[in-house]
Amino acid sequence: MQPETVDRQLPAEIAFLARHGVPAGRLAEAAALGAAWDVPADAALIRSGLLAECEFYRALAAETGLPFAGGPLPVHPRARLPEAVLAGLVPLATGDDARPGYAYAPHGRDVAEILARRAGLPAGFSITTPGAIRDSVIAARGSHVAALAADGLAARHPEFSYRGGASRLQLGLAYLAGLGSGLLSAWAPAESWACASIVLGGAFLGSTALRLAAALERVPVEPARPPPRIPDRDLPVYTVLIALHREARVVPRLLRAVAAIDYPAAKLDVKIVIEAGDAETAQALSSAPLPGFAEVIVAPEGEPRTKPRALNVALPLARGEFVTVYDAEDVPEPGQLRLAVSFFRRSPPEVACLQARLVIDNAHDGWLTRMFAIEYAALFDVTNPALARFDLPVPLGGTSNHFRRSVLQALGGWDAWNVTEDADLGFRLAAAGYRVADLPSATLEEAPHHLGAWLRQRTRWMKGFLQVSVTHSRRPWETLRRLGPLRAFGAWAMSFGTVASALGFPAFMVLAADALVTGRLLAADTPLAIASASVGATLFAAGLLAITIPPLEGVRRRGWSSLLPLVALMPVYYCLVSLAAWRGLLEFVLEPQRWNKTEHGLARTSRAGLLP
Repeated sequence: MQPETVDRQLPAEIAFLARHGVPAGRLAEAAALGAAWDVPADAALIRSGLLAECEFYRALAAETGLPFAGGPLPVHPRARLPEAVLAGLVPLATGDDARPGYAYAPHGRDVAEILARRAGLPAGFSITTPGAIRDSVIAARGSHVAALAADGLAARHPEFSYRGGASRLQLGLAYLAGLGSGLLSAWAPAESWACASIVLGGAFLGSTALRLAAALERVPVEPARPPPRIPDRDLPVYTVLIALHREARVVPRLLRAVAAIDYPAAKLDVKIVIEAGDAETAQALSSAPLPGFAEVIVAPEGEPRTKPRALNVALPLARGEFVTVYDAEDVPEPGQLRLAVSFFRRSPPEVACLQARLVIDNAHDGWLTRMFAIEYAALFDVTNPALARFDLPVPLGGTSNHFRRSVLQALGGWDAWNVTEDADLGFRLAAAGYRVADLPSATLEEAPHHLGAWLRQRTRWMKGFLQVSVTHSRRPWETLRRLGPLRAFGAWAMSFGTVASALGFPAFMVLAADALVTGRLLAADTPLAIASASVGATLFAAGLLAITIPPLEGVRRRGWSSLLPLVALMPVYYCLVSLAAWRGLLEFVLEPQRWNKTEHGLARTSRAGLLP
């Protein structure tokens, strides 16, 4: 078929490529995909991997007679981010400030328009690629990008950022509490322990009560009636954010998981964010066949070097109506994005986030990973879905949470200074009047199978819960006004209550058991001793129930009969959680911004057969 014939049969935005050596069959396939997906044919061509982005724009430059600028581009100081990247048009510093040049990466109708106007284009225009504009603008505005990613939330909503740490009032109260406890312990040790058990017991009971109530709420693992499949043409653009740091080992698996997502390629906007100095991960990504819908963003140098800061670098560039976050080792169910779109469209606008279920894939690596799998089943199949149904704040998991992009950007993204940015964001959503709903779709994750790696990860989580507690208690009356009494109690119980329970778990269990065995529980003879003994007995019973009933229910819902006997060992496992809590408390004081990196790609087994 002659190029002139092809030209008349194809959309204008790709027809010209026939004159530049692109096979007619490939162009026809792109045109068919574009029509089926209701997107411009050039988007279908590039994002489906039928033609590389650079090849398309080189051919466009040759067709229009404009110079091709491959990058890096000499970006003009007045270039704006993200506007220049989203528009595909950036002013260049040409030495003539009166008439600066422009680098242009048109798409869709703009391609057809520039082809129609090729003879009347103003001087100083050049054709480039969207990637060149993105990389050049981020490099030119690196300090601005880094500052916005780190301190954007703190600047707009300082009350919702951990940037400033504890307030003077909080520090003063903590000092007085510590001083008073020390003096009371020296003066009357028995009475001081009784008082401490009563105070900490309240936090412990709040956390356990919610977990026990959650176990009674029947939430299925999968939707009882799957929603109808949405036609491809009716699906919105969906952004997927993935932050990587020293993750070269899992890049091949990650790209396989991303490529398996059941979603039109032209409507996928996958942004992989890496740190500026991470040469190993950059090399792994450059050596891998990156899908046409995925791009790599290099976060500028800056502090703190945390996952939320990296996500904040990419968030302003998101093109999707919805945004989700995946971790390096994640393997989501292929239909998860489609299911999320269905749930969002059936939900009221105040449902701003959906939390998918996280499932441990390498449970059979050892005892620790089995216990981790049981714990995750309790949290993501029992507790969090129930909290969502109760309309209480949900401490989000660090991955597979799906957001309405407009809400996420209005809230300022993630707090770069909080090492559990996920849980913090769940509470900020509640404070702003939004709700989190359950998404019954699984994402497989890798659990650390060495105690050292597990302990470092859990230490970060416990430290982060303390940071969340500090952030949202600087103005307790304002928090109470925003959330209301019940939701404020839920937020308190799932943040500070979680840490307090872990800190006191071994002591409460040992002392309560001793009181029961020795009979001291019945021998209490003062009001304070009776209150302390009663609290101890209640904590003993409630604690055992809270750490066994939800895991039993989670394992039952997952159908993991082989793991049922191990639920009896959850008290032993929670002793390790307590150790992590004490380490987290120490880091909270000495190294609040330390990010304990979890290494991935070390799994020896895979429930779903995902290992190569």
